[in-house]
Amino acid sequence: MELQLIKAFFLGIVEGVTEFIPVSSTGHLILVGKWIDFQSTESKTFEVVIQLGAILAVIWLFRDRVFKLLKGSIDRDPVELSFMRNLVIAFLPAAVIGAIFISQIKALFFHPGVVVVTLFLGGLIMLWVESPSRRQGKKPSAVSLETISWKQALAVGCAQCLAMVPGTSRSGSTIIGGMIAGIERKTATEFSFFLAMPTMLAAAVYDTYKHAGELSQADIWVIVVGFLAAFFSALFVVRAILAFVSRHTYRAFAWYRIGLSLVVAYFIF
Repeated sequence: MELQLIKAFFLGIVEGVTEFIPVSSTGHLILVGKWIDFQSTESKTFEVVIQLGAILAVIWLFRDRVFKLLKGSIDRDPVELSFMRNLVIAFLPAAVIGAIFISQIKALFFHPGVVVVTLFLGGLIMLWVESPSRRQGKKPSAVSLETISWKQALAVGCAQCLAMVPGTSRSGSTIIGGMIAGIERKTATEFSFFLAMPTMLAAAVYDTYKHAGELSQADIWVIVVGFLAAFFSALFVVRAILAFVSRHTYRAFAWYRIGLSLVVAYFIF
């Protein structure tokens, strides 16, 4: 039991570190979990619920902006209502697709081989989006959260659906999807963080409710340890990634994805 808790703690740190950078937290949890031989009665539920720890870290860090959004929406502030509308629009595609197909997606795609392919392809797409030739002469039309259009929000929401396949990366698909739609890099990153709040909260609550009766006491302690590790590690990473994207592109993460996919492919195949 003690060894299992140590593994859960380690995986929680992996989740907190990778959830908000475009390298796929789920993909890393699958690969690392297989590497350390992590066994849980409901390992897939563990993977989803510990993501809630990382999301709560974001809510805490952005608590002032979240409060402003909620208060402005209640007071019918047009700017905050527009932002709330965009979050709802971006949230709905993944909510609908996930509610209908999430069981089939988990059964078909939660495998290291799938992670290898999606890590590699995602890296190539990121290199293309961040290429100097593509960015040259193209100025983003949305440079703040308040200037994102509903069409751009919908594009981000559709891109988020791709993240249900492990290795794609929820943050990666929404950030890159936003940049393709004309949102400035740092703004796309912040919007991705805000979109993660309802998306991952809904996923964690749904998965916990669905499998609550199947979890043993040992599973619950494993989840609690992983949850706390994800929360505290994410507190550090979110600040760091916002500072990073203010000065750098995502090309480094693209090369990391490609390199990791090749290494894992070598050991698998």
